Amino acid sequence: MSFAQTSLGMTFTPPARTVRSFPSARLRSSYGGLPVEVSLIAQLGHGAGSQLFAGVMARQSAHRNFIDALEEPSARIGDTNFSKGDATSLYMFAVGTNGHPFHRHAGHRVFTAISGSGGTRLRFASVSDAEVERDPSSFMAAMRCVEIPPDCLFTVRFSGETWHQFTPRQENSRHPALFAISCHTNELGGSLPDPLKQLVLSNEANIPSLTELLPASVMKLLQQAPLDKANIPTIALALDAPAGSVHSVMCRLVRSSAGWLRGQWARCRRTAGYLWDSGPAVDVLDQAPDHSLLREQLNDGPIHHEDTFRVSVIDASLSRVGSRALLAQLLEGFMESPPVSVSYLMALRNVLVKPIGLRTSPLSCPVSSLLSPQSETVFAERFPVRQQQHDTSDRHHQVILGANDKHLVFRSCVSVDVTGDRIEFTLGTRVRCKNAFGHFYMTMIDRVHRRHVSPAILRHAVQHVLRTQRDTQ
Repeated sequence: MSFAQTSLGMTFTPPARTVRSFPSARLRSSYGGLPVEVSLIAQLGHGAGSQLFAGVMARQSAHRNFIDALEEPSARIGDTNFSKGDATSLYMFAVGTNGHPFHRHAGHRVFTAISGSGGTRLRFASVSDAEVERDPSSFMAAMRCVEIPPDCLFTVRFSGETWHQFTPRQENSRHPALFAISCHTNELGGSLPDPLKQLVLSNEANIPSLTELLPASVMKLLQQAPLDKANIPTIALALDAPAGSVHSVMCRLVRSSAGWLRGQWARCRRTAGYLWDSGPAVDVLDQAPDHSLLREQLNDGPIHHEDTFRVSVIDASLSRVGSRALLAQLLEGFMESPPVSVSYLMALRNVLVKPIGLRTSPLSCPVSSLLSPQSETVFAERFPVRQQQHDTSDRHHQVILGANDKHLVFRSCVSVDVTGDRIEFTLGTRVRCKNAFGHFYMTMIDRVHRRHVSPAILRHAVQHVLRTQRDTQ
């Protein structure tokens, strides 16, 4: 809290005002600009701020857009897309134990942050360039401060041209100031020099390039009169206890100790993240499509197993590739991107059936014949197939795979159909058992084949197609 001077030279602390919602500060601009708005949202667990900072910093440093400059390590995690009318961008940034220098940006800033376990001090100065040029001390006169308690979630919004500096609440703190997710509402906002504007338009801008430091006259003034000694009007926000109270002091001491311990623990732990993507949705069809070559297979006897799965993708650029090229990429996906789980199942199956002389393959049965020796019929000059069919407009291609084994015969139909911007990838299989062991074998694998193997290999192959096209583009 700031202290007010009385006429007798004594100091007093104004009483804290109780609010029923989120404690907030609104700092008016001295020259008519938009106000600075700070809102305290929630108090986190003891030591959570410094622990989060340590964990996030390890991950942030590994980000492809990471840059460490101006005491504010940062990374752009959301790009602009001017071709679709989106001028926003998203950044993460951190401010450590030393704080960062006063600076400003041309555009508006909105960010959500978590304070370190020692609390955070936010300094702002809304003053015009003309006033600073006329009298550098006007910068100090315009300065206001907002204090945030330890381990708190808070939001900040301010206009372009607002000078600001973020530091730990205590000088020489062992805790970081904050970690934040910042939204640049308009990356082209404000008056940007042409070279910087071109950098923004090419999606190559970053926080340092969008930052302007104080003019030399003000920096000289701050060197002569350090801010930690200055009497700056301050608003202290709090949730658990009013600033300056015994409860607040004790809470700060406990959180500081817990933050140091939790921060050290976070630094010692292995940094890792995990991403699970279900991939495109796989539809189960009651029967093969009317035009499918699968309907012509194994019709000279009983069929003991049949299934058909389909993945639909709507993508205008993908549809222009053509069904032939997409089918070739799909077959390549079966070979080069099999699901790990299916590969493990096939490895186990190969160990169990090899002693009795059955076919073995690293690929699952619906597409295992892709690894067979070259046959008379080859698709795309590479893939051995039993039969193929296509139309003249390159909107439909399908092939038949399959093999004859001691215990069963199987045929699989892989097809690609393009209708407008919609692409349908289909995998269907028919099986005829040749003996009692074939029936036993199909009984044992039927459930996992329908529920996992065929849907998974089709999904992974389609993902391979999508990755291939993305890399090409």
